[in-house]
Amino acid sequence: MNINCFRIFGVLFLVLVGIFAGNPQLCRGEYNYVNISDPFLNKIPMAVPVFKSMSTGSAEMDIAMKASDFMVDALAFTAYFKILDRAAFLDDLQTRGIDASHLNFDNWRDIGAELLITGGVLLKDDVVQMEFRLFDTFKAQLLLGKRYTGKPGDERKIVHRFCSELVYRLTGKRGVFESKIAFVSKISGNKEIFICEFDGYDIRQETHSNALTLFPAWSSDGQSIAYTSYKKGKPDIYIKNIEDKTEKRISFEGLNITPCWIPGKTRLGATLSFEGDEEIYLLTETGKIDKRITKNWGIDVSPTFSPDGQMMAFVSKRSGTPQIFIQNLENGNVRRLTFEGTYNTQPDWSPAGDWIVYSSMNKGKGDIFVIGSDGSGLAQLTHDSGSNESPSWSPDGSLIVFGSTRLGGKSRIFVMTASGTDQRVLLELPGEQTSPAWSPAIDAD
Repeated sequence: MNINCFRIFGVLFLVLVGIFAGNPQLCRGEYNYVNISDPFLNKIPMAVPVFKSMSTGSAEMDIAMKASDFMVDALAFTAYFKILDRAAFLDDLQTRGIDASHLNFDNWRDIGAELLITGGVLLKDDVVQMEFRLFDTFKAQLLLGKRYTGKPGDERKIVHRFCSELVYRLTGKRGVFESKIAFVSKISGNKEIFICEFDGYDIRQETHSNALTLFPAWSSDGQSIAYTSYKKGKPDIYIKNIEDKTEKRISFEGLNITPCWIPGKTRLGATLSFEGDEEIYLLTETGKIDKRITKNWGIDVSPTFSPDGQMMAFVSKRSGTPQIFIQNLENGNVRRLTFEGTYNTQPDWSPAGDWIVYSSMNKGKGDIFVIGSDGSGLAQLTHDSGSNESPSWSPDGSLIVFGSTRLGGKSRIFVMTASGTDQRVLLELPGEQTSPAWSPAIDAD
């Protein structure tokens, strides 16, 4: 299945930035590192040895070890790469340099590595300097080099910056390394919203409403989350700024649920019932109604918008059972998207605009499906593994996060590739975790 065909930079844009910018000798040769038909089926063998400590200090060596392990974990998470076992390595960076002139590429080719990352760490006066290099071992060629400066404790952030550059060189997209995931958990006794980094690291509770809290949705800039909470006794929508913790309440009579931001705008769609029937409305960030979008006797919920903000996919019972429809926001034209399955819900539009992922219920259990936004290419991604629901795309469209009951019957947060491969649990906490929502890329500066 050709989901989110990843653009290959024929010569990989072997134009380096930072310390290696401007070297014309590096801009030759062609090699398709990522298979555009399915980038996850043939993973690229990659070697990430322990980075070189540029002095003999134990603190510096500890940072080098941590940084190399962070690199392995981050790149393995993408599912693009097969990270080779360090026990098989024939060379040790501690006894060699980290640039091409000091490397024996035959030794790396002999163990099957197609890509090699070398790194050096220098700690001086409480300042950490890191250099990373990416090599094509078969051509003995440098593909990317970067230097970073930070403080002790910044290793993870620095590594992820380099990973973003690396994935961009290979796919034309920044990847997931500067994104977060919001989800709902009952660890505190009530369903509250929590946030973690893309790989489940640094979990923190974001809401403390002491009431049922649902449907987290990220703003386009990743600075705010909209959600529904019953903390005033009825379902209202709240918008919370992640940094300054300020909060706005949007409340109309009846239901105020399933908020979703329009990409690139401060407006959001939501389901309201103050006119009697559950319909989708367009709201300003201040909570004023811009316009009513859906006008049908059937219940309409769960809006999600195309990347250009011109189309909306949503769930409606207008055909008798919950199905996914698409509406043109300018002229109001509506077409039905899903025809297979009798209970299709929770759509999420891919960042490239070509796919919609959703949950389909069958015999009391849900599975995750994708379908082209034009109605073609229907594919089932989860099979015979508990109940699966609430799928959400990563900001680059390469991964999908979702909830699943496959581990002991309790819902946990899982992640898989856009093709459905490499399904694995993201995090495990007491209680249940549901309704994951992947943020856009968030500027770490």
